[in-house]
Amino acid sequence: MAGASTPTQPDEAREAAVEAALAALGLDDKARLLAGQDMWSLPALPAVGLGSLVMSDGPVGVRGVRWTAEDPSVALPSPTALAATWDPALARRAGRLLAQEARRKGVHVLLAPTVNLHRSPLGGRHFETYSEDPYLTGEIGAGYVLGVQDGGVGTTVKHFVANDAETDRFTVDNIVAPRTLREIYLAPFERIVKNAHPWGIMAAYNQVNGSTMTEHRYLQNAVLRGEWGFDGSIVSDWLAARSTGAAINGGLDIAMPGPKTVYGKALAAAVRAGEVEESVVDGAVRNVLRLAARVGILDGAPPVVDPADHPTGIDGDALAREIARRSFVLVRNERAALPIDPAAVRKVALSGALARDARVLGGGSAQVFPHHIVSPLDGLIAALPEAVLDYRVGADPNNELAPAEKGFELRAVCYDASGAVLGSAPLHSGTVQWIGDDLPDGVTHETLHSVEITGTFVPRDTGEHLFGTRGTGALTLTVAGETLYDDIHRVTGSSDPGEAFFGNPLERGRTTLTAGTPVEVSLRQVPETLGADSPIPGVSFSFCHLGPRRDPDELIAEAVEAARAADTAIVVVGTTERVESEGFDRTDLMLPGRQDDLVRAVAAANPNTVVVVNSGSPVELPWRDEVAAVLLSWFPGQEGGAALADVLLGAAEPGGRLPTTWPVALADVPVSVTTPTDGELHYEEGVFVGYRAWEKAGTRPAYPFGHGLGYTTWEYESLTAAPDSATVRLRNTGTRPGAETVQIYLAPTDDTAERPARRLAGFARVEAAPGESAEAVIELDRRAYEIWDETAYDWTLVPGTYEVQAARSLGDVRLTAATEVKE
Repeated sequence: MAGASTPTQPDEAREAAVEAALAALGLDDKARLLAGQDMWSLPALPAVGLGSLVMSDGPVGVRGVRWTAEDPSVALPSPTALAATWDPALARRAGRLLAQEARRKGVHVLLAPTVNLHRSPLGGRHFETYSEDPYLTGEIGAGYVLGVQDGGVGTTVKHFVANDAETDRFTVDNIVAPRTLREIYLAPFERIVKNAHPWGIMAAYNQVNGSTMTEHRYLQNAVLRGEWGFDGSIVSDWLAARSTGAAINGGLDIAMPGPKTVYGKALAAAVRAGEVEESVVDGAVRNVLRLAARVGILDGAPPVVDPADHPTGIDGDALAREIARRSFVLVRNERAALPIDPAAVRKVALSGALARDARVLGGGSAQVFPHHIVSPLDGLIAALPEAVLDYRVGADPNNELAPAEKGFELRAVCYDASGAVLGSAPLHSGTVQWIGDDLPDGVTHETLHSVEITGTFVPRDTGEHLFGTRGTGALTLTVAGETLYDDIHRVTGSSDPGEAFFGNPLERGRTTLTAGTPVEVSLRQVPETLGADSPIPGVSFSFCHLGPRRDPDELIAEAVEAARAADTAIVVVGTTERVESEGFDRTDLMLPGRQDDLVRAVAAANPNTVVVVNSGSPVELPWRDEVAAVLLSWFPGQEGGAALADVLLGAAEPGGRLPTTWPVALADVPVSVTTPTDGELHYEEGVFVGYRAWEKAGTRPAYPFGHGLGYTTWEYESLTAAPDSATVRLRNTGTRPGAETVQIYLAPTDDTAERPARRLAGFARVEAAPGESAEAVIELDRRAYEIWDETAYDWTLVPGTYEVQAARSLGDVRLTAATEVKE
């Protein structure tokens, strides 16, 4: 990775402290150290000067050990957005901010980044991963890891490996050929391990070629530790560790969460029974102690980063806004519809429910509670002169019950069996999600009998409101003094622990309410654990709501009327939490609700229609040629609306380039299957994934990999190529300063090795004022010319002539040169 610093190696003092602590530990303490003591931490061992190691979810923000709005987190744009910047240095800055957040919350290790690939656009969790390309993924991931660890906080690169979809993720056996595994799915992990030296790796739920990943001796011990030299710790995904002997012998260091795990007492017993060698346990303990030493919680071991050198004072709001505007991808801009001149425009018509209620991050373990959210409506109101903006809902994709949020002020109150109050906590939404010991102060699982979500609701609209529940147990739902539901609800279990959190809400009743008139609401639950045999006790249920549904045609007609009277019409469309989230894959790529109809109607009324797409991964845009401009905003984080106003009104240039191919329709996608057959998912496409597959199929996508427009123009003047580098000179020929992402693709002139037609081999971002030139010098790795030889079981250089392409995207090659590669 360009710009990577020399990795800090464990010095003699740190290793000496690790060995001294290891020597002083008995078997029971060693085994206990490898098992979570609760949901997020490992036990302290004061006798050897070891503090408790604390881990936290958070690819876009640091949640901390308690998932609560009382302790908000900076919410950065989604990983697909970060990858769309094509800027590892910016990813490193994001990592430094997250390290600052982690230290503020007492977190030593961040469970991120997610570097699985966009094998199929149907992957429900793709917003949390970077790209369809292993090289781009590895570069952005390495930048992120370096940044977090610059701040003295560990990273956990996940999910190792081939965890590329959500369907049956806990049990699926992904069948991947050795060459495909090496060249595609292991490649980003290898690049990050070698260039950024992460302190942790997370083993995935799934199997690969017959072995579950937490027990995969070959991939964890032989490849990760042996070939790549990884010296950090390997932690299981939560509840992924299934056996004691197979896991420890397979290379798994830490079994999470606790206190009930396959390690701890079970591991000590296995050693005493002769089923596991104590030396194997010692190796795992050594890895955990080394991690503790690196983050500064082992006495006598100097941390890798001195506390005095931790980055401080990073402005989270400013960085979130910068990343967002640098991530937006302008895929269409006819007649220079963008940028809009705020001084000249008389009226702007804005429509789309997501303009008002922005979706800024994806669902699942990536969620955090930001201190505030700037919606597109907020951002444009702040940036435009008074009375210029005219907002209409137009179309609302949120047509299903969802956890109560807008207009609700709620608390969770905990009671014991006698009805006495044990404690309470404010709620950000209608969801209670307390896992492990994440309970309000004064509450324990032993004393807790019931939980009540209670508070007030001030409706925004008059009409029939739907109310419902999500979760199991005895549930009593009351709205405005009327009991809508009072019964026990149970569902059959699932092998996937995520099923407890991502189930569908159920309608329980309807009542007519008046806008602006507050009513009392309540949902009381006598909770059940997450399964009688589950190692994690928890309380998880939701008070759900859906407001009155106005006639969709009337809503669209109102938006059209506003658009017809405006200079520019802006329509915000996107996905919902029921479309993109952890826990399930998508079934199609369509925008939910009547959003497509809204765009078409507005575009017919106003030729200057700009569509902003608020989704974490590709969606079909059947009207894309009918509108003036299309801007992809991903899940843009807490400052998304402010960044959007910057870009739409020309204060900043949209800096993003596509990290994944956007199809015209799902039917065109060359690799789409995510559902296993008889427990197996065969990666039959081999190395032809993403744009490699599109080129092999000969199908034209809506927008190719690497595509993205700016507000200026560029002339590529010269390209000089050698096997190890390419130098590109280019000039800003427009009237505005701008930035360009120069992409280098390599095309072999023969296909004897059955290689993709092209592959991304390097990239660089340059800036220039109008009329000025810039130079990009891009290093090319030897690996770009190699394949994994399944006969020799090693990397093999493929000599010959290669065409070096300097491009703005895969579909816009500006210059070519030839280079000869010799053995």
